[in-house]
Amino acid sequence: MARRAPVLVTLVLASAVAAGCTSEPAAPGTDALPTSASSSASSSETGPATSTSPFESGPAEASADLSTAAIPAHIDVSTVATGLNVPWGLGFLPDGSALVTERDTGDVKRIAADGTVSVVGTVDDVSPGGEAGLLGLAVSPDYPTDHTVFVYYTTDDDNRVAALLMTGGTVAAQRVILDGLPRNSTHNGGRLAFGPDGYLYVGTGDAQQRENAQDLGYLGGKILRLRPDGSGAPGNPFPEAPLVYSYGHRNVQGLAFDDQGRLWASEFGQNTWDELNLIHAGGNYGWPDVEGNSSDKRFVAPQRVWPTSDASPSGVAVAGGSVWMAGLRGERLWQIPLTGTGTGEPVAHFTGTYGRLRTVMLAPDGSLWLTTSNTDGRGDPRDGDDRILRLVVS
Repeated sequence: MARRAPVLVTLVLASAVAAGCTSEPAAPGTDALPTSASSSASSSETGPATSTSPFESGPAEASADLSTAAIPAHIDVSTVATGLNVPWGLGFLPDGSALVTERDTGDVKRIAADGTVSVVGTVDDVSPGGEAGLLGLAVSPDYPTDHTVFVYYTTDDDNRVAALLMTGGTVAAQRVILDGLPRNSTHNGGRLAFGPDGYLYVGTGDAQQRENAQDLGYLGGKILRLRPDGSGAPGNPFPEAPLVYSYGHRNVQGLAFDDQGRLWASEFGQNTWDELNLIHAGGNYGWPDVEGNSSDKRFVAPQRVWPTSDASPSGVAVAGGSVWMAGLRGERLWQIPLTGTGTGEPVAHFTGTYGRLRTVMLAPDGSLWLTTSNTDGRGDPRDGDDRILRLVVS
């Protein structure tokens, strides 16, 4: 069999203080820095090289030309930056530098191509505590003209989405585009992602009001789809709830689009099952009536489920024909190959090697960045945490 051409995947691992949910115990690219390691899949990862999820259900509505990704045989790891304080959101600017949010400080930091870290601004009114604080970040697809970055954060009273105007490489102004999202010390959601349609997708948590995840009038436990001004995007499925795209979620912390424009989301389970979901407009994902798989036709079944000890997932990205999902309590990076009809057998990478993993994101050069979360009060910080690592997969 001919050898596959190498697939570049750059993963940035940055330790974050943010926790996951009650499923946990109480409670494209930059130049790498000199630190590096080279390893094969069998020697670079602690624990088993592969792990299979218990179920597969709800086949994706995909065209047949999406082939299953190869399992990487070789991963090179290098350090990009260290000493971050609970990094959570991540995004890339047109010049190739990255912006990262710090949950507990409220700072937005820039990671330059040489790994230099600098503060570009502090978001006003951030109220950290537990899983709350400065969370997701998304760079406007029109950044070259509007110079805007969007952030999701917790205040004393609610969760909000704000637009930050960047001038001269720093935050010059902050404008709230959406407020009144329910908040709590846990289950705040917080992930932001722009879709190929140009609209902003927002993952929210149920804020411990589990029954309200089924209430379209309650914006927690939802995926929202917004215009950049915070109003509902055209074509949203519920006239009576113009911001809501899908509902019945517990705590959405991962959102990513594949090459076919489909939206994938990670879902924190309570005590039994974590989920990877394929999101459909108007879909009801079952919480709190369902956790994990169900034959109830009222609800959209997950594509994959894991025991909460193996995942407690946060960020997701799509690259190289796979969904990549970061695990907090599971302390591993899951690779879930995409097939023409759904997903292939998941593979676990780096089990226990880097600790808690928070955010994984596709970089402009086709690489991935992955953030760790060892300083979030639930991890075991190592020297240099939190850090950003670069992984090249071939």
